[in-house]
Formats: sequence, structure tokens, C-alpha cells
Amino acid sequence: MTANLPPTLPKFDPQHPPDPKLIDACVHCGFCLSTCPSYRVIGQETDSPRGRIYLMDGVNEGEIPLSPTTVQHFDTCLGCLACVTTCPSGVRYDKLIESTRQQIERNHPRSPAEKLLRNLIFSTFPYPQRLRVLLRPLGLYQKTGLQKLVRSLGFLAQISPQLAAMERLLPRISPQAFHDGLPEIVPAVGTQRYRVGMLLGCVQRLFNPEVNDATVRVLTANGCEVVMPKMQGCCGAIAHHQGREAQTQELARQLIDSFAAADVDYVLINASGCGHTLKEYGSILADDPAYAEKAKAFASQVRDVQEFLAEVGLTAPLNPLQAEPLTLVYQDACHMLHGQKISVQPRQLLRKIPGVTLREPVDAALCCGSAGVYNILQPEVSAELGQQKVENLLNTGATAIASANIGCYVQISQHLALKGKIVPVLHPMQLLDASIRNLSLTEVTPQNPFV
Repeated sequence: MTANLPPTLPKFDPQHPPDPKLIDACVHCGFCLSTCPSYRVIGQETDSPRGRIYLMDGVNEGEIPLSPTTVQHFDTCLGCLACVTTCPSGVRYDKLIESTRQQIERNHPRSPAEKLLRNLIFSTFPYPQRLRVLLRPLGLYQKTGLQKLVRSLGFLAQISPQLAAMERLLPRISPQAFHDGLPEIVPAVGTQRYRVGMLLGCVQRLFNPEVNDATVRVLTANGCEVVMPKMQGCCGAIAHHQGREAQTQELARQLIDSFAAADVDYVLINASGCGHTLKEYGSILADDPAYAEKAKAFASQVRDVQEFLAEVGLTAPLNPLQAEPLTLVYQDACHMLHGQKISVQPRQLLRKIPGVTLREPVDAALCCGSAGVYNILQPEVSAELGQQKVENLLNTGATAIASANIGCYVQISQHLALKGKIVPVLHPMQLLDASIRNLSLTEVTPQNPFV
């Protein structure tokens, strides 16, 4: 009989620990290893899905403590869910890492530096108005040349690699970041086919607002009245992926309430990480008697905008984006491909644009390394993955990169800039919007925000 750990050692609490039945489903075959990005970079068994499941089982059984060493192996997981797609035994690693991270958040004391960084992230990123307050001095930081000086000196990396990574990920701040330019309701062009709600997001609406503008134009051009409640906030994805259960639930309740009176057929989202979390609301609020049924009903209405348009069909005529044939490469965001199982629909839509040819990169299903705030918390692993991803995308020879997630957009744009490559990264909605409006690719191509 295995002796239990002394009660003074940290361990999982009784509130939804990793399910032993899900743990036992793993037969340790190792199929997950080749698709796990952290294992690819780090090369240690304990930084793979199979190894982490072993650690979860050990903590559950009282054989392994929930120590800083153990937690570090859970922290290196990107939560990309590639292992869920690959596993021949159907192991729900997504559920296991979700419950483990909630346990870590409740039971593992972080160092003062970790606490400070995480508190900064989770008290600002999910709240657009707070983030806008922070962006004002950062805008001056960029315009005065202080940013170039700080980067040239390189002292941030010596103080904190995570803080240096956060600073490097700061894109150029545009005036549009400080206000939401979209009205609450935008009518359909021509005959109305659907009334849809649209999530504005938190980070995307500040750092790449053109995506929301383009999405609204594409939807209205295809017969949708678009409703965007002014009181909507963050969906909770950033907090959810890091195990911050209470914050996730609070943000989910607020978002459900903000759409309660919208009377829409669907709730659409154009960022894959957000879409995956929205579809999980029934699980996230399952223990809340006041919201459990509301959450299920809300989640049943959620569609990724590409999923929705592929299902209902395009009615607006499409035009070529340039005189000669255009070669695109579509970047599969992890929570779109592995979380929502959406891969065909974006490609179907892009191929409808006259003159477009799609190319597929090597290792298309490998994470780009963004993974929410992973590129801040684990900058070394993230940077290696970002370099690999950009190299694979460039090797296709495509004229432009299509990416449907704000995190992927930032990560890929940053690593393109580091390589000195000028290749536009556009959301599929921006490409469809340009095609509908008969604009050329050059007319809608923004400057890389990291150049």
C-alpha cells in the first residue's frame, strides 16, 4: 500500500481534481510526443502530455508533491490540445490540464515575482478599459524613442525574461486602440437573413481593430444584422487557460448577461481562443445553479464566424484581390483546429475568392507558441516555436498569411519582423472584406506592427 504524503506537503484539494478515470484512459503509447510542442523543444518526458498525466496521477495518489518542480512541468504546457487530436485512446487531456491548472492556482504559492507578473496580466488584459489606461503612457514610450533605447540596452532581460518578453510583444499602438468605433447595431445590406451577435474581444479590439471592422462588413454584406452590446467584456479565455476559475466564471456570467436582451440567432466570434472558451461555458458554469442552463443555451448559439459563413453560405459577390493569381497560406490556430475541430471551413471560404490558391505548410498543426499568455510566461519555448512556425510558413512561398486568431497574428508578425521578412498577416475576414469591396491586397495590407 502506498503511503500518503505528510499533510504539510502541498497537494490537490477535493474540488474537482484531475479525474482518475480520464488519467487511466492513457495507455502511455507515446503518440502524443511527436505532436506536443513543449516536448519538441524541451525534450523531456515530464514536459509531454504522457509525462504530465503521470505527474497528475502521482499527486492524486499522494506519491508526488505539488511542488515548484512539479508545477513547472505543468506550466510548460501550451494547452494547444494537439495531443487530444492525436491520441488513439481518446484521452481528454484538455479536461485534465484544465482541472490541474485550477488546482495549481488554488494550492500552489507562486514566488513574489511570479505573483506580480500574473496579477499584472490578469488584472489588465481581460479588461479593455484598464488596458487602454495602461496604453497611454506606453504610447508615449514608443513615440519618444524610449522603447528603442530600452531594447538596445537589454537590461529588461537581465531583470526578468518574462517582463522583457511582454515588452517585445507590445505592437505599435494606433489611435484606434483607444475607442470602439463600431455602433451597437449594424443593419444588414439588402435582405436580412440572420440577426447575429458579435463578440468584440479584449486584446484584439485594441491591437488589431481592423479585424472587427472587416468582420462586420462581411456579415452585413451577406445579409446579417450585427448586434454588439456595449456592455460586453472579455469572454474569460485568458483566465480560463491559466486555471483562474473564479475570474473565468465571473467574466462568463457578465458576457452572458450582456447578450441576454440581444435576441440573436447566433453569437459569432472571430478569434479562435475566445470561440473555444465560449463553447465551453456549459462546463465552466455547470456548478452555478443560477447560470448553468443559461450557459448551456448561450454556448449552443456560439459559432466561429468562418464556421457560420461556411454553413449559411456567402451571398455577396467576390472579386480578385490582384490581377495575377494570389497564393495564400492559412495558419491553423490551435483552439480552432484542435479545440473546435474547424479546419475545412476557413479554406473553403478563402478558395471562393477568385484567383486564390492555398498552400499548406509543413507541421501545419504545430502551435506557433503564442498560446494566450504563454509567450510571456514561457518566452524561451515560445520563441523557438515562433521561429519554426514562421520558417514553415515562409517556405510555402505564399504572398500572404491568413490567420484567424489574435495571438497567432501577434506571434507570427513579431517573428516575421525579427527575420526582416515583409509578408502580410491578415485575418480571413479581412481578405473576404477586401474581395467584397473590390479592393486589392495592397490596399488592405497593414504595416507589420513590430517594424
